[in-house]
Amino acid sequence: MLPLRDTIRSESFPIVNTLLITLNVLVFLFEAALEPAQFETLLRVFGLVPARLFLGRPTVWITIFTSMFMHGSWIHLISNMWALYLFGDNVEDRMGSFRYLIFYLLSGVFAALTQVFFSPASRVPTVGASGAIAGVLGAYFVLFPTARVITLIPVFFLPWFVEISAYFYLGFWFLSQLWSGLLSLGARGDFGGIAWWAHVGGFVFGMLMVHLFARPYRRHRQAYVDEYYPW
Repeated sequence: MLPLRDTIRSESFPIVNTLLITLNVLVFLFEAALEPAQFETLLRVFGLVPARLFLGRPTVWITIFTSMFMHGSWIHLISNMWALYLFGDNVEDRMGSFRYLIFYLLSGVFAALTQVFFSPASRVPTVGASGAIAGVLGAYFVLFPTARVITLIPVFFLPWFVEISAYFYLGFWFLSQLWSGLLSLGARGDFGGIAWWAHVGGFVFGMLMVHLFARPYRRHRQAYVDEYYPW
């Protein structure tokens, strides 16, 4: 399922969300300009390596933040930024730009620590914004459960466009990440090369902490519990 857009309209321009997307793209363009050996070195130095956190110098903890803005491929970058573009603007609209920035970063931190907890001995660098973005998805799940997500579903190579409730779409996504994470516990090495538990941790953090950051309902939206416009 490929989400194309949602049905929630923002009241303000998502400046922080736009800046986060821009920064991630700029960092990846820098990575793409490097030679393969240089890129590998960059990943080892600034990527999050769980086994290094408790054995290295205290400064290695900064990689929790630097790894949030690095990606391993164009597909990795585009899929993450597309999800952030679709869902982040509405969450920023409810929180306000500054609160949204803090929420985004804390989601990334909690996601990273969740991944470290489940794979503390891993020496494979973990990079990507997906943990922080999972926090945004968790917040969206709570704030806008009956919003609709226009989704592309290929059926026998034919495109089908359907509207799916955000509650179902994001709930299914979370359960798929949790299931993959549970499967990875019994696998040797890094299961699929994806930080499933970072996604789970970020999403749970977003659901639990969203109301500490979200502002009260405003103006004409007060009549709708999840702020979904009915027309």
